[in-house]
Amino acid sequence: MTIPLPVRIQAAFLRGVYALPDAARRALAGRPVVVDGQTLALDAQLMLRLQRLSKVALVLPGGVGPSRVALEYGRHLVGGPVIRRVSVREVGIPVEHGELAATLYTPDGLAEGSGLLVFLHGGGWVLGSRASHDHISRFLARRGRVRVLSVEYRRPPEHVFPAAVEDALAAFDYAHAKAADLGADPERIAVGGDSAGGNLAAVTAQTTVRRGGPAPVFQLLLYPAVDASVWRRSRELFADGYYLTSANMDWFADHYVPAPADRTDPRLSPLLAEDLTGLPPAYIGTAGFDPLRDEGEAYARALEEAGVEVRLSRHPDLIHGYASYLGTGRRFREATAEAADALRGALGRASGGAPGGVA
Repeated sequence: MTIPLPVRIQAAFLRGVYALPDAARRALAGRPVVVDGQTLALDAQLMLRLQRLSKVALVLPGGVGPSRVALEYGRHLVGGPVIRRVSVREVGIPVEHGELAATLYTPDGLAEGSGLLVFLHGGGWVLGSRASHDHISRFLARRGRVRVLSVEYRRPPEHVFPAAVEDALAAFDYAHAKAADLGADPERIAVGGDSAGGNLAAVTAQTTVRRGGPAPVFQLLLYPAVDASVWRRSRELFADGYYLTSANMDWFADHYVPAPADRTDPRLSPLLAEDLTGLPPAYIGTAGFDPLRDEGEAYARALEEAGVEVRLSRHPDLIHGYASYLGTGRRFREATAEAADALRGALGRASGGAPGGVA
């Protein structure tokens, strides 16, 4: 994708704003925001302020098409410079309806037979792509010292539920069957994703375990959507003003699972599955100022009660989508680094690899 000059100028301006002293950034952001006993990070508050001033929104008035384009270009504004020392290879995953496009990210110096993360991007199932999440995939690969297979699953409104679920399962099955071709160890394959991608990762883990046979050994769930059937307190508290809005969530769900679909179906609401025992260990990252916060944390509690090893990490000062802001504020990067380190610890470091820090 060619980056238009205005986008590059905006990105340079944004980097300049975030390079200002804290006092100057605080003056731009405004007085500290405290909700539910949590204080919004200056990095996050400044981002929200700049978004409001520039009229940036997750869902644009023009609908699906313009919203997709905006999210694609948005990564050039907030994702930071392209993370180097990561090789990229395009992969085609055969499926009944044709072929799923995927990108394999391999950090330099990683030995064959490494762990691999099947990564499913966020964007409310409707938006987002491998391109919009390129920075996140690169970061997880290099910091986590694993291969990352980022998958282009089918999106609504062109393909409604459960098309994305079917594609996520197909991608995991392919990764396990073709692990050697991907340079991975079939016994060290994880699933993960952010937001809607976290939903698909959780559903993939549940489905593979229940059917028997190959299943992921780890789940990396970043601010996942796990229950479309009810509103929880965090959705009321953060319904508007924190980038992901309650109205956005309705818009996404109406596209993905149009009526009369059953929104209690565990393939949409994995928190409602009857049996959560035997699932792989999970890292669940939530953000304090996120309408999805409480359902993600409810899922962590449900997994723990079912005997699943869970690490729940709430970042009380951050907003939904923090992993997408790698190039702007230090707090966003710190939170995402924690997730990458959890992934690295779960899958193990392949022999012969160089240290995984990302500058």
